[in-house]
Amino acid sequence: MPELKLAKLPDRTPIKLAIAVTPDLHQMLQQYAALYAEAYGREEAITDLVPAMLTAFLEGDRGFLKARKSAED
Repeated sequence: MPELKLAKLPDRTPIKLAIAVTPDLHQMLQQYAALYAEAYGREEAITDLVPAMLTAFLEGDRGFLKARKSAED
């Protein structure tokens, strides 16, 4: 087998989750989507923004990252 610089890509099969949010959170998500469209000149559905928002939140949570790293060691 040839040795390639690019490693095998991880599983990227999307997993669909269904969640319920409060009316207040839904309103905030709608407001965020509107501000996103204003900032970038492109409308995105809330369902497309939420995964990116969750990823950014988890990648910025130092406590989570530390615990995750400890679990891997």
